[in-house]
Amino acid sequence: MIDPAEPPPLRPAPAGPVPGEPSEGLPPEGLPSGGRPLGGLPPGPPGGQRPGLPPPGVPPEPLPEPPLRLSPKVLLTDPIRMLPSLFLPLAGVLFLGGFSPGSFVWAAFGVVGSVVYAALRWATFTYRVAGDRLELTRALVSRSVRTIPLERIRGVDVSTPPLHRLLGIAALRIDTGAGGEDKQEGELDGVTVAEAERLKAVLLWHARARTARRARAEAAREDGAAPVSSPAGTAGGHGTALGVPPGAGGSPAERHGAGEATPERVLFVIPRRWLAYGPLSGAYLLTPFALAAGAVGVAFQWGTELRIDGRAVVSAGEWLWGHPALLVAVLVALVLAMPVAGAVMYAVFNWDFTLRAREGYLVAERGLMTRRSVSLERRRIRGFELVEGVAERWAGVARAWAIVTGLGDSQTRGQLMPVVPRAVVLDVVGEAVGPIVTGLRAHPPAARGRRLFRAVFPWLAVAGCAAVAASVWSPLWWAPAVVALLLAAVGVPLGLDRYRSLGHSYDGRRLSVRSGSLRRSQAVVEKRAVVGWKLTQTCFQRRAGLLTVIAGVGAGSGGYAAIDMGEAEGVAFAAEVTPDWLASFVAAEAAETAG
Repeated sequence: MIDPAEPPPLRPAPAGPVPGEPSEGLPPEGLPSGGRPLGGLPPGPPGGQRPGLPPPGVPPEPLPEPPLRLSPKVLLTDPIRMLPSLFLPLAGVLFLGGFSPGSFVWAAFGVVGSVVYAALRWATFTYRVAGDRLELTRALVSRSVRTIPLERIRGVDVSTPPLHRLLGIAALRIDTGAGGEDKQEGELDGVTVAEAERLKAVLLWHARARTARRARAEAAREDGAAPVSSPAGTAGGHGTALGVPPGAGGSPAERHGAGEATPERVLFVIPRRWLAYGPLSGAYLLTPFALAAGAVGVAFQWGTELRIDGRAVVSAGEWLWGHPALLVAVLVALVLAMPVAGAVMYAVFNWDFTLRAREGYLVAERGLMTRRSVSLERRRIRGFELVEGVAERWAGVARAWAIVTGLGDSQTRGQLMPVVPRAVVLDVVGEAVGPIVTGLRAHPPAARGRRLFRAVFPWLAVAGCAAVAASVWSPLWWAPAVVALLLAAVGVPLGLDRYRSLGHSYDGRRLSVRSGSLRRSQAVVEKRAVVGWKLTQTCFQRRAGLLTVIAGVGAGSGGYAAIDMGEAEGVAFAAEVTPDWLASFVAAEAAETAG
């Protein structure tokens, strides 16, 4: 394991002392101390400064590491990954050629061409860490260099799909926080596992170095003293960085924000038996129906190539429709398979879920077939979101996601806890991010009326229309009318539960809002994450004296709403969290009311 107090290696260390340089003081694994080049230097002029070197006390730039290539094993993975896109053309060539020797020659030519293309892509792609940036160079047709400043890197994910794991390689993806897009800015698909771990340590270590330098600069400004440059080999020295020394003062959140180098600690490992909670979240429950629909789609899409007549598929569907008992049996089998398929798929994606605290990052690892490791920079975490469905609340389990600034694909990469007992979620999240805000304030009774109206009235309207249609056209319309009335009756407890779920609170450091019934969500957000407020009011809310207050947050979904608050209560809530922002508006409104 890499010592958090020492920089990870940029490239292999030399076999012995560097000619012309003392061997003492070099950090382990050959990283230049204070940015000192690894190569020897010719003797300088007597009593003078060597030409091309900076003045004394200013560390020189480190030599960049030589360009590196991906593992040659990608020559196996790339053609296999291209097979799905080549399947239809190759099948078409074989069928059109009547499986003649010539058709097989053309099909083999296509396979060989894909292998040659993969080899050219591998030979013309290089990467390297050059000073303060990561360079990705591709020169297949035209030369292009993508430069990623190391200080912009916010997270590094390492995943190992089944074929990669078999070959001992991994895919490394870099998140720079440039926007909330799903696609990362940099990707190295096909490095060895050891190289992936080395690069991950190097890139994340530079991010911690930046954090430590900023923390010291801010502390120096607060003390009124000039920033003191760190000596070589310490935090803030060029090319190196250390976190704030462990045991420094301040709260855990403040120490993480300052880039403290904390030892690795395992916060949570999911027991295998808890994977059975997966279907309660509703995730993957529709897998059997999705597989059935996919099979039908494949039959229609590839029917010509596979010599499957589309009319035969339609005839099979009509025959099944003409046998209601068999159709009901198929539907019942699919429904019974839902929890089983949900549990299996959930276990595949969350197998051995592990949450670690490592060097200023939260690292979540999970997956059976494809093992994935996601790193979240703790200083960029602004809170968390606790999610509970109806079945999850009944079973006493919950899920949690981190609210992180500049995180792409947050619904997947931001998961802190899978479906586990609620008490465990609160304990782990409280230790990793912060405690949940309790004592939520209830919303006015007018909000209850709106929840009941929205849960009941639409179904009553459907039932009324169906009753009219039954009296005018056909008695068959009474069936949907009865169903709509039943759903309207179910809407009464649903509306009451939605009202009980409403709430908001502020404890001086974090604000919290909660809403929802079928999917109840409570967001806990730090005050510093709030960048603005949006107060909305529909015509129905205006008549009821209600409004919705949305806290604009530069993280997560971008905004979290307190639904159907009282008008005065909503303004007071926003003023309580950020009093300086709304002081002039509240004072003007109070003066206008008094006048």
